[in-house]
Amino acid sequence: MKDKIRVGIIGCGGIAGAHAENYLNCERAEIAALCDLVPGKAAAFAERKGVAGANIYASYDEMFEREELDAVSVCTYNQAHADPTIAALRRGVCVLLEKPIAASVEDALRIIRAEKESSAFVSVGFQPRYDPDMQKIKEICQSGELGDIYYIQTGGGRRRGLPTAESFVRRDQAGVGAMGDIGCYSLDMVLNAIGYPKPLTVTGYASDFFGRDPRYKFSGSFNVEDFAAAFIRLEGGIVLDFRISWAMHPDTPGDTIIFGKKGALRIPSTDCWNAGVGGDMTLYYDDENGEPTEKKIPAAPDHGKEDCFACKVRAFVEAVRAGGPAPVPSREAFINEAIVNAILDSAEKGGEIVVDLPEV
Repeated sequence: MKDKIRVGIIGCGGIAGAHAENYLNCERAEIAALCDLVPGKAAAFAERKGVAGANIYASYDEMFEREELDAVSVCTYNQAHADPTIAALRRGVCVLLEKPIAASVEDALRIIRAEKESSAFVSVGFQPRYDPDMQKIKEICQSGELGDIYYIQTGGGRRRGLPTAESFVRRDQAGVGAMGDIGCYSLDMVLNAIGYPKPLTVTGYASDFFGRDPRYKFSGSFNVEDFAAAFIRLEGGIVLDFRISWAMHPDTPGDTIIFGKKGALRIPSTDCWNAGVGGDMTLYYDDENGEPTEKKIPAAPDHGKEDCFACKVRAFVEAVRAGGPAPVPSREAFINEAIVNAILDSAEKGGEIVVDLPEV
């Protein structure tokens, strides 16, 4: 196991700051290089974030040629995730890839195939998995306490939360809108809890009423979805009823409820879906006399205070030092991406579509 790993950061925008700060706070990691194709951006980032001594590059190919790196964080916009990730894998460099894994199933598949041929791995940035309440949800689902799960209602969003950065709302950069930004988190919460079954069919809906409103500063370039909903059939006879929103009139599209044959779990919604739960959860079941009853599952004592991003970076660093496995496997993120794309494809076609996942 390596004592300290050398890390590069590709893409020096907003989210890269969180990566840099947490690498700097990790004694087992050293930021050796920064890369951004915009002239001066990486150098300004290094000065702003206090990344002293990091070498600056405008090309990740040049960075890989000149640097001996163990890992990189890929923090580019969604449409540019695949190429730098594949370039790293071909050189045996592990990747912490910001979510979503890519902006299309095709690019996600390219990443998966490159990883299969590499000695390195990809871990995808679903930091809510490190939240104690999220881990409790998975524990309950995996314990058998709910019995066979057959229906899940989930989603979330923001009452007024359209992005403040234009790169989130342009299809040529983001690829997808609310689905790729926060929808993939919501899907991961429940899919991770039940073991990531494959999707079979999807009926989806998407709209952009708020993003196109002239009162929104990026309305002229807005061409992604700000709301999406879907009815998804999964392997194992499970149905997933899903909705996500960047902007809406109510304060929530509803709590998450996981229905099982022996019990059900209600997970209260939050004001802005990113990580955590909105309060104490409720477990519904029959008592020994067959009478309906319920009990509270208290939120973690440090509810809302866990630094999940720091946990994500630390877990990645330790996985690189140990030679794997990936903390958040790319295969699961690939299934997540396939569902996101299927929802938007179905919405465009106006009907149900069959999800045919290619073999890797």
